Amino acid sequence: MAKYRDHLPQMSGGLFLMNGGLETTLAFKKGFELPEFASFNLVKTDEGRETILRYLQDFAAVARDRSVGMIMETPTWRASRDWGVKLGYAGEPLAAAIRESVKLVEEVCEEYETADAPIVMSGCMGPRGDGYNPGEAMTAAEAEGYHRTQIETFADTAVDMVTSFTMAYVDEVVGIVRAARSAGMPVAISFTLGTDGRLPTGMSLGDAIEQVDAATDGGPIYYMINCVHPTHFRETLASGAPWLERVRGLLPNASSKSHDELEQSEELDDGDPAELAAQLGEIRKGMPWVNILGGCCGTDQRHAKAIYEACAPGFRA
Repeated sequence: MAKYRDHLPQMSGGLFLMNGGLETTLAFKKGFELPEFASFNLVKTDEGRETILRYLQDFAAVARDRSVGMIMETPTWRASRDWGVKLGYAGEPLAAAIRESVKLVEEVCEEYETADAPIVMSGCMGPRGDGYNPGEAMTAAEAEGYHRTQIETFADTAVDMVTSFTMAYVDEVVGIVRAARSAGMPVAISFTLGTDGRLPTGMSLGDAIEQVDAATDGGPIYYMINCVHPTHFRETLASGAPWLERVRGLLPNASSKSHDELEQSEELDDGDPAELAAQLGEIRKGMPWVNILGGCCGTDQRHAKAIYEACAPGFRA
């Protein structure tokens, strides 16, 4: 049974950390082959399962030892129909992989959650296509149908919410939000941006948020930004526009390289954790309601610790 589905603690304020770049950690630091960049495929092996479990435990320990909240994502970013078929999963086998992924997070919660360090379990979702180059776009109705199965699978588990990461265009997001609401699941949306601070389609972040809210009656519980360095979106967040109050989470890449540069890189660029954390701290000065902080590609528990050190004082003030 979901513990926080009806009363998500991050909505009441306080610092909540998130786990960082799982796929880049597995591929570059742990040496795993990741076909289609899918981590859920590793849950079926003892080695893969234990590696992901230790990864999640490392982040949970950072939050527990500092008495702050944690939003922990399942390793299921690629666990939707089309990606599943490419990896040899279809129908029930894909649903079973999702359920096994949720069980990993449940194990971590049972071991690490405390009254001062709640852990919100989130079902991680991703786009149907390439978030950076979305290609042929779906209508909102097509997106609702496509993502419904994954969301309904999560709804029958103990996850408290679903979060869709690396989203690139409005119609797919609208479909996801409608499917989540139909399943009774709180849903957060995280857009990705290019080095120009705009969505891969060229739309501004503000326009995207306003259009999704208009089409779904403010359906997402909040919005986030992921998979882009703070130097590429800090000006986007400096306008003072009303839509900024809908942005509650920031999950940047460790590297300031573009998406194309990162995809072509054979080595991991994990940046400077302290510098990245300081940049998030500066952004929070103008957006003090942002209380969900973590990382994306190239980040690990070192970045989570640095983010805490840089940003926690603002929550204690």
